[in-house]
Amino acid sequence: MSLRFRASLLLLSLVLIGLGSCVSQRKLSYLQGGNFSTAKPTEVTNARPLYLLHNGDVLNIRVQSVQPVLSDIFNVPGPQTVTTGDPSVLYLTGYPLDDTGSITLPTVGKIKVVGLSLDQAQALVQQKVSAYVRDANVLVKLLSFKVTVLGEVRQPGRYFIYNTQATILEGLGLAGDLNEFGNRENVKLIRQTDKGSEVVILNLTDPNLLQSPYYYLQPNDALYVEPLKARAARGNANNLGIVFAGISAIVLLLSYIRYR
Repeated sequence: MSLRFRASLLLLSLVLIGLGSCVSQRKLSYLQGGNFSTAKPTEVTNARPLYLLHNGDVLNIRVQSVQPVLSDIFNVPGPQTVTTGDPSVLYLTGYPLDDTGSITLPTVGKIKVVGLSLDQAQALVQQKVSAYVRDANVLVKLLSFKVTVLGEVRQPGRYFIYNTQATILEGLGLAGDLNEFGNRENVKLIRQTDKGSEVVILNLTDPNLLQSPYYYLQPNDALYVEPLKARAARGNANNLGIVFAGISAIVLLLSYIRYR
């Protein structure tokens, strides 16, 4: 077999590997389109849907007053959360909603907060606590705001969010953004509702994403980024490259033995 043919085999394998690794620039850009203004910021009206508390949510409740001896019984101590930096430890300092949608506070007892917003829950808890603590000031925060990001991202995993206005883009940013083989036109959002799991397909290249009711994340959302066909093509090209490299090695070996 001629040297020219062997060189052609090697060149073909390199071309296949290169083609399998190429991804169009059009598939990598977010929010594509020509409807954006360069003279002034583009205004998008899309208020975040009001989140209502569900069973299983965990609340952080802090009570302040001029009677610290009384108010401190509601404040679960948790200095370890600051030193360890582990968000899961926050659950030890919170009040979970039980199967009835209620939280249980010392002295006060059960308070049903399921179906309420955080502001409504805070007002209700303050009303109940004020019956026992004079001039009490109550702060209520949601601890169980976590999302899971899987698929073609740089750092898949579960992430805790401390911003109630978190968006799809922020959730993906926590996971290090999509890699080059993430399909930006087919991102699945899995959301738990009272009726079961809801799956929505989101297109990150579409500017209308900013106005989608699913643009804002909710607690326990999961994002799955599907791979582009280029990933499978690259794998196939790599396999073909290995095959051609093996054939070339055999040809070289046979040629060496023949002309020795």
